[in-house]
Amino acid sequence: MIVAVLRRVGAVVLTLVASSFVIFGALYAAPGDPVTFLIGNPENVTPERIAAVRAEYHLDEPFVTQFWIWAKGLLHGDLGSSFVYQQPVSALLGSRLPVTLTLVAFAAILFIVIGVSLGAVSALRRGSKTDSAIIEVSGSGSGFGDRLYHLTLPAVALALGGLATMSRVTRQTMVEQQSLDHVEAARSYGMVPRKIVTRHVLRNSLGPVVTMSGLHLAGMLAGTVVIEGVFGLNGIGSLLVDAINSHDFPVVQAILLYMVVAYMLVTIALDLAYPLIDPRTAVRREN
Repeated sequence: MIVAVLRRVGAVVLTLVASSFVIFGALYAAPGDPVTFLIGNPENVTPERIAAVRAEYHLDEPFVTQFWIWAKGLLHGDLGSSFVYQQPVSALLGSRLPVTLTLVAFAAILFIVIGVSLGAVSALRRGSKTDSAIIEVSGSGSGFGDRLYHLTLPAVALALGGLATMSRVTRQTMVEQQSLDHVEAARSYGMVPRKIVTRHVLRNSLGPVVTMSGLHLAGMLAGTVVIEGVFGLNGIGSLLVDAINSHDFPVVQAILLYMVVAYMLVTIALDLAYPLIDPRTAVRREN
């Protein structure tokens, strides 16, 4: 058990180091000189001003030194300062993060609850017109209540892709479970159909459903970029687009790193939750 935990921690650390290096390196190699955007007014572009700005933001240092300064700041919770907004990146993200997290949580509830429900109905009515209709499925406000009102349409749009996937995964796993021996035995003993579905079919189908839910949830954290742009939401996604357009490198780096960390946290949570859902998984790992 201890070895497995240490292995997981080591993998997380290596992934974070590699991801942060790639993120920083990609922006370092991006076209355009950030000094130009930092100075702003072309009339202020003088050799002395350029040298001063490069020294202030460590742009005159070698790449490895720049990366080390940035990474060392991350370890102390310092994400740097925005070139455009002239404020700490952590404060900037903190003001935008609630909108994005609320949007993702709202969309997750929609695609999980509706998707699983549709998949269960489809599995229980396999071959019917209802089954055929379901399988064809594809496809910021102030205050909590007002925010939910403003995020309803964006959340529905964000959840549509996951809705189709969840209904199909739920249907497939439940169809497979219905043909297993223990389900047939429960039927032969005269167990109420509702209990058969809840205790044997749906419960044993939760593993793949939860896994797919987690993976789609992690993907939605990056998918908010398009949704927030379309609906004019002041979240992390729209901030990323603005930061890229304005060459605000510290903000871009912080948001990309946030997406990597968020994806890792979701996958770790899935890995920890899976043995609780299916105890047979824990037994196989111990063996």
